Amino acid sequence: MLRLILIILGLLLAATGGVIAYRAFFLDPRATVVITDTSVREWPNMLRVGGGLVLLLGGACLAFFAARRKPR
Repeated sequence: MLRLILIILGLLLAATGGVIAYRAFFLDPRATVVITDTSVREWPNMLRVGGGLVLLLGGACLAFFAARRKPR
């Protein structure tokens, strides 16, 4: 029963982290605008992207290790 709960929790964390990272990188307003003589560049909020990726990897690892069978 605990394994099932850990797998579901890991998948939820991974999905949440993926959504946060995707929204911060592609959809949300940019955090910084760099203006030079030739162009204007916008940079995403890298702290939110990094936090989302950490949640994605952590949740995926939790689900993976909870789903593995223990060697006998």
